[in-house]
Parts: sequence; structure tokens; C-alpha cells
Amino acid sequence: MRLEPTNIQQIGDELAIAWNDGTESFFKLEMLRRTCPCAACGGEPDVLGNVSSRQRGITYTDKSFQLVGFDLVGGYALQPRWEDGHSSGIYSFTYLRRLAQAAD
Repeated sequence: MRLEPTNIQQIGDELAIAWNDGTESFFKLEMLRRTCPCAACGGEPDVLGNVSSRQRGITYTDKSFQLVGFDLVGGYALQPRWEDGHSSGIYSFTYLRRLAQAAD
């Protein structure tokens, strides 16, 4: 069975996801933003696989952790849109499940 969300809702300062395998995941919005997998936030690998992180230069404001919406991408990922304009992070469903398991 392919992992997919059946319901996604923002509840206060959390994003709640119900999955098609019957489990649920809850993510603090601040944690989601700080674990953004885009190249600007998480870095990008070079040809040898070494990751060059740009995160040191990122500054956050209160708007950085306010979710204004999200899109589903290609049936495999979630792309949040943040109040500060950031929206390039594409969180695969498997990445989200790993984040949820690490938070438990």
C-alpha cells in the first residue's frame, strides 16, 4: 500500500495528518519549518554527496512559523506555504513519517 494522507488539518500550532494505514501524526509548525528539506534550508549535496548547508544564514520571525496553506504535490508530498513567503520545501510523505517517528 502506498502511504498517503486521508486528512490534513491545522489544529492550533500543529499540523495533524491522518494516514491511509490508520495512523495519525502531529507536527508542531515550528518544528516543520525548522526541518524544511529545501536546498536553501537543508542544504544541497555536491557530486560527492557532501551536503552544503545554508541554514546558518536563515533567520526566522514569528511569521516563519505561521502556516497559511499547503498543496499536495504529485501524490507523494506536501508543500507548505508560510506567512513569511517561504514555500519551496517539499516534504515527502515518507519524510513526514520519519519526522513523526523521531518526535515520538
